[in-house]
Amino acid sequence: MTNCTKQIRLTGMTRMAAVALVLAAGSAGFAQAQNAQGGIYSCVDAKGRKITSDRPIPDCIDREQKVLNPSGTVKGRVGPTLTAQERAEQETKEKQAAAERLRKEEEKRRDRALLVRYPERAVHDAERAEALNQISVVKAAAANRVVELQRQKTAIDAEMEFYKKDPSKAPLAVKRQVEENAKSIAVQHRFITDQDGEIARVNARFDEELVRLKELWKLRAPAAGVATAPAKPPVAKN
Repeated sequence: MTNCTKQIRLTGMTRMAAVALVLAAGSAGFAQAQNAQGGIYSCVDAKGRKITSDRPIPDCIDREQKVLNPSGTVKGRVGPTLTAQERAEQETKEKQAAAERLRKEEEKRRDRALLVRYPERAVHDAERAEALNQISVVKAAAANRVVELQRQKTAIDAEMEFYKKDPSKAPLAVKRQVEENAKSIAVQHRFITDQDGEIARVNARFDEELVRLKELWKLRAPAAGVATAPAKPPVAKN
């Protein structure tokens, strides 16, 4: 084998080695970058030992672990691992807290809507009066219908006088009128009773709103009532 051939082979082997070194260096750098990105976990275990690792530390599963940057600054924190029961309890508390937040937000929304709708007592009183008046109109119409039905009943009763001794002999049409009239009167009386209940519900609703509105008006009053003091007239100079 000539010296020239040996030199060519050695040169090829050197190049392959160089390539391998570059690839190895790249892999090591990639691994270091991954570790740096993931952070360094640090904690003090139950025995007082300070432990660091490139992954969560099993000996500190019951306590908080710090996640550090390569520079040593705190990147984040990992809480203790909870049992299934502890996780369930924590989830329950979080759901309750979320529900309470939603309740308070909804309450604030309702309060804002109430103040927009009823900026003062007179507006609230006027709307109550209008709502009650509408029910009264409907109730009066039902009462008028009862009066009309009572007149019809008087006429039917007069016709039934002919069959007072034996009502079974009354014509079928007259008997049907008696039944329909009685049912209609009963329906109107039930309707009137329902309107009385509606009056009570409307008053209860407005009473409840008024209690809350008085509180809101009181809270708003200081801000709305703040007035700039009138400027003092300039003092005349001699």
